[in-house]
Amino acid sequence: MKMNPTICRIYWSFFGHLKPPYRKVLKFSKSFSGSSTKSWIFQSFTLLLLVASFICFVVVMGSSYYFLLPSSETVFKHEVNKNANISEHSDFISEGCNLFDGGWVIDESYPLYNASQCPFAERGFDCLSNGRKDKGYLKWRWKPKNCEIPRFNVRLVLEMLRGKRVVFVGDSLSRTQWESMICMLMNGVEDKKSVYEVKGNKITKQIRYLAVRFSSYNFTVEFYRSIFLVQPGPAPRRSPKRVKTALKLDQLDGISKEWIDSDILVFNTGHWWNPTKLFEMGWYFQVGGKMKLGMPIDKAFRTALATWKSWIENRINPNRTRVFFRTFESTHWSSGTHQNCKVTRLPLSNVTEKQSSSISDAIVNSVKNLSVPVKLLHVTPMGVFRSDAHVGSWSDNPSVPDCSHWCLPGVPDMWNELLFSFLRSQ
Repeated sequence: MKMNPTICRIYWSFFGHLKPPYRKVLKFSKSFSGSSTKSWIFQSFTLLLLVASFICFVVVMGSSYYFLLPSSETVFKHEVNKNANISEHSDFISEGCNLFDGGWVIDESYPLYNASQCPFAERGFDCLSNGRKDKGYLKWRWKPKNCEIPRFNVRLVLEMLRGKRVVFVGDSLSRTQWESMICMLMNGVEDKKSVYEVKGNKITKQIRYLAVRFSSYNFTVEFYRSIFLVQPGPAPRRSPKRVKTALKLDQLDGISKEWIDSDILVFNTGHWWNPTKLFEMGWYFQVGGKMKLGMPIDKAFRTALATWKSWIENRINPNRTRVFFRTFESTHWSSGTHQNCKVTRLPLSNVTEKQSSSISDAIVNSVKNLSVPVKLLHVTPMGVFRSDAHVGSWSDNPSVPDCSHWCLPGVPDMWNELLFSFLRSQ
């Protein structure tokens, strides 16, 4: 190992001053032992002096090494800060970077906001206010393997959105991302009263439309509740009694006309496409005016996506609207039923299952080869690690466990950081 130059100077300075005493000791010992050459006492005394001097030398060298060289912790912090600076000052994503292939790393600069100070964060998602004691789940940041995600710069994003219309369409997970974005952006607004819901509505689970206006920057962030994206309707006459609602797979949701004139349009669906939410509640599929009682859910979902795809190609102006589709979010129920929800204290370190889902696979395939570009937010793989970040029993209704939704602040903030990264790079 190459010796540090500073230590070398200390060594020669110390040893240079040490050489004369060494010589004097040796000369004294030699002259003294000349008359008593067979005296073991004086030979031992000489050896003791030499050993003591050597020990002193080692102590001085060790101390200088400890105090003058940077510790491993310092080096690690330097590397972290260096990478953080690169990420913070990089406005664009590296070419060829796969933002969705990576892992979660600890970052003490997180979380990005306090949910208790954000009036648009739903009480049911504010886990800390609902009694959660551990805060480690707030300190994780998604890190791609071969690149960096630009650090969230709230001032830059607010200016980027000036005069725009951001629209989220989907289920309650989409509403969570909507809430997350508003809370993230409010941190950069000095006058909090300038941010308000346009109709004075409070956030509820069933309301179909919510819009928050940032009046200082003249833009809105809107949410449309459309859990299936396609149009629900009453059951046709002479349908079996078990049919309560017909899901028209060949017609997009009737409120879709409200989505058209947006600048940023973010879709999400998936959690309601299961037997519990569909068949057990009396929802069955309809195509061309005819009920398809035997149609499997995966086929019905692909049919609905084909309808969405046709609507995108025929109704969206790609010169104005940037379209995104977020894939299925991972859940962490411990059993086959939604009864056992175990929230861990740390993210999972090794995941062999749930890296993909049939829902996400169908979405990935549907956005390919569109005449209107659609950017995929493929969050399924990154969410599978975060068994620590779910609401669990820390909701406004602790008697009902929740391993589907996420705490705020939390994972949905990272979805928005990815979204902002794509917008900045484009």
